[in-house]
Amino acid sequence: MQKEIEIALIPEAIQDDNRILQEGAKKLRIPLNRISGFHIRKRSIDARGKQVLFRMRVVYFIDEPVVVPEFHIPLQQVQDAEPVIIIGAGPAGLFAAYKCLQRGLKPIVIERGKKVQDRRRDLAKINREGFVNPESNYCYGEGGAGTYSDGKLYTRSNKRGDVHEVLSIFVEHGAPDDILVDARPHIGTNKLPHIIESIRERIIEYGGEVLFDCKVVDIIANFGKVEGVITDAGETLKAKHVVVATGHSARDIFELFRQKGWSLEAKPFALGVRIEHPQELIDQAQYHCSIRPENLPPAYYSLVEQVDGRGVFSFCMCPGGIIAPCATEQNEIVVNGWSPSKRNNPHANSGTVIQINLEDIPNAAEDPFALLEFQRQVEQRAFVYGGGNLVAPAQRMVDFVQNKVSNDLPINSYKPGTRSVSLQEVLPDFVHRALQGALPIFGRKMKGYYTNEAILVGVESRTSSPIRIPRDKDTLQHPQIEGLYPCAEGAGYAGGIVSAAIDGMNCIDAIKR
Repeated sequence: MQKEIEIALIPEAIQDDNRILQEGAKKLRIPLNRISGFHIRKRSIDARGKQVLFRMRVVYFIDEPVVVPEFHIPLQQVQDAEPVIIIGAGPAGLFAAYKCLQRGLKPIVIERGKKVQDRRRDLAKINREGFVNPESNYCYGEGGAGTYSDGKLYTRSNKRGDVHEVLSIFVEHGAPDDILVDARPHIGTNKLPHIIESIRERIIEYGGEVLFDCKVVDIIANFGKVEGVITDAGETLKAKHVVVATGHSARDIFELFRQKGWSLEAKPFALGVRIEHPQELIDQAQYHCSIRPENLPPAYYSLVEQVDGRGVFSFCMCPGGIIAPCATEQNEIVVNGWSPSKRNNPHANSGTVIQINLEDIPNAAEDPFALLEFQRQVEQRAFVYGGGNLVAPAQRMVDFVQNKVSNDLPINSYKPGTRSVSLQEVLPDFVHRALQGALPIFGRKMKGYYTNEAILVGVESRTSSPIRIPRDKDTLQHPQIEGLYPCAEGAGYAGGIVSAAIDGMNCIDAIKR
């Protein structure tokens, strides 16, 4: 017999199997010797009270052997199978390719950037010299933006597909088992490259192809049906199915659709800043202690507030993290955040943003590119106020609210450097006012948050795509082009690693149907 119950343990006890068995016997009201073992299904931290607890959903095996659930997906050799062209090797593209191996289709993944290890040299140039390679950066290359954006796997996409399948594939290729049970699973930017490589090698092993430094410059379609793509090398690749999984920053794909007269829509996105605090301060606020206990991970937070009818919210919070330069073109500033697996850096950062709606921008209802142009203008203005070489405009938090240019800036994790400016000159007025109103309120919700020890770095602008590529809700195909599948974050249908992976797999299931 198996029984699943919830137990709560202090942090010091979560690695003690005997304690977990004893808690189970106590709650189930049975002798301890009847429990042969257990399996932890879910685990989360509850820091609402003075005593921080781990809450766990545990399956106990009573009067029967322990059987730990295993997950294995059978794959097929697809060397000679029907081809599916997948544009982009981010989470959506790679998991779409993996799903092809399950469904008996041959994936041909075309990635404009480099292999995951080769990207490192270009990222080093970004941080050291302020030089952005427009084809290889934090957004473009194997694994996409997800590879170097922390590896957070938390999602609310359970209704869209099988989250457990995505997590299990990560584990099968080297991710820690903890991601299967943690409420906020996380891999870490230092571990993701090896996992991404392993997934790519599996795709090739089973007959798929992955092409790097290869950019799609045209999608061939005749009589309303897709026929293949043309690369920047002039090569034509033929297929009846093309998945467009290009990510939220591939603006050239949107331009290609515009040139061809294929439907696009303006889509709301979020814009703001990345805010960094000392991690110690966040730990003290969330765990109600002066020093974080060894058994607790660096603390995270999630904050949201309405200011004048407009939502302001934290986004992609990175405990023990780094603020990274994520521009994809010269003369623009874009910031994001990531954490290593141990989350052991001295700072914590989070995007803090507001949603930009169609009604905020003139002609957005008629012009699909209106929000993208608005996004681009803010990024370029941030570059000008930063002064060049990817130096980012920044301001201390209290100074920002009080409209004071900071006399100096705190030590922070943004490697290209920061410059003290008034972010009022960088941000659109309604964004600036909403953030000014929200930050003191966040400080009342979370002790110590509102402080001049915190720095605001601009701009956080690539939270999602400002353009949606429409698709039929049942077939997932573009309404004008049969066989063309707009996919995941770049097309406006996902918002993170797991949801993008699920959408990629859903597109392949739609092809197979």
